[in-house]
Amino acid sequence: MESSEMLIEKLTRDGIEPEVTRPEPEKLVSGDPVHTTWNLDEAEGLYAGLWQSTPGAWRVNYEEWEYIRVHEGHSVLTGDDGSRVELRAGDSWLIRPGYSGVWEVLETTLKDYVIKV
Repeated sequence: MESSEMLIEKLTRDGIEPEVTRPEPEKLVSGDPVHTTWNLDEAEGLYAGLWQSTPGAWRVNYEEWEYIRVHEGHSVLTGDDGSRVELRAGDSWLIRPGYSGVWEVLETTLKDYVIKV
């Protein structure tokens, strides 16, 4: 049996090698956003970690569920239907499969994420 210490983990970037990416060129809307991801866990279609992006905008099309909690920054999600959601420090959101639109980072944004595919 695993100890309790192995079954609970603090979300932190400390000691984790980040993955650095940019949006695919065909999805880029504006700017040159750099995404830094600290993947903390992956098991049975569930992913968790921390993600940061510098300013810019790109198209998104969700095929998965994603829960996010914003720690820093300011982003805007603009849906293909014209809806607009502001994402700011302290906000928590659930993005459901089928959402599509543009993710725009106005101020470098850091968030926790939990994704279920």
